[in-house]
Amino acid sequence: MHALTISKLTKTYGNGKEALKGIDLSVDAGDFYALLGPNGAGKTTAIGIVCSLVNKTSGTVEIFGHNIDDDLEAAKACIGLVPQEINLNLFDSVLNIVVNQAGYYGLDRKTALIRAERYLRELRLWDRRHDIARNLSGGMKRRLMIARALIHEPKLLILDEPTAGVDIEIRRSMWEYLRKINEAGTTIILTTHYLEEAESLCRHVAIIDDGTIIENARMSTVLRRLQREIFVISLRNPLLSLPQLDGFDYKQIDEAEIEVVIDAGHTLNEMFAALTTQGLEVQSMRNKANRLEELFMGLVDGKAAEAAKTSGN
Repeated sequence: MHALTISKLTKTYGNGKEALKGIDLSVDAGDFYALLGPNGAGKTTAIGIVCSLVNKTSGTVEIFGHNIDDDLEAAKACIGLVPQEINLNLFDSVLNIVVNQAGYYGLDRKTALIRAERYLRELRLWDRRHDIARNLSGGMKRRLMIARALIHEPKLLILDEPTAGVDIEIRRSMWEYLRKINEAGTTIILTTHYLEEAESLCRHVAIIDDGTIIENARMSTVLRRLQREIFVISLRNPLLSLPQLDGFDYKQIDEAEIEVVIDAGHTLNEMFAALTTQGLEVQSMRNKANRLEELFMGLVDGKAAEAAKTSGN
């Protein structure tokens, strides 16, 4: 069964901007799905339409078989949304925010309190349940929005940039929790600017650009489109001379750093082996460029080349 089915969905705003140009998308129940794209690509518009926050121009949307045109209330009951912007009542307590949300879905107070305790404990917020939301850290506010979205136990959880602005430790703990609820049966759709986040969590991915789906496949298939990555390698000891790394494009940055290009024909393990052969020990490494941007650009350039070739014929 599909958790979400989108067919020929379009959205044109009053200023003439075409945000969505007839996209089709299906997400299986139980999947962990990434919806990726550069800023302004149409991700947030698509999510807004699915959650009935934005009016579509044309097309159909079904959530677990409920068409949003014919059965909106049933469709909305299936969805929990964690938006990109923090939209909590910052002057209310943590517990009240979650319990009050339950009331919108018809839960009685006793059930709401039981569920609120469970989700706040799981998200490590129970000890702060009487605190005013404005006094929470950014990471705690993000976790509170997840608890609020889960209180009615939706079958589909939509997360729009859920870890934006949070530190690595909190991000990792949120990843662990999202994996847990997905394994328990909750379908999750995630938008993110962190490719490593989508890579770690999601099994399938759709990439949207300029209102059009340009890729829709398994995550492993899409990642193979990355033709190369550039790493900055910090070495434990200063270089006495430029090493010989056969088969790699590389250059020295300073006395203890080199920049190495790894293309589709090589692996990180091969690079480490080459460095070890030269007697060099890696202290740390980092991506020089944003992998997600590289992926977007590679896909967009590839589609443009295909279109040019087709028009030329």
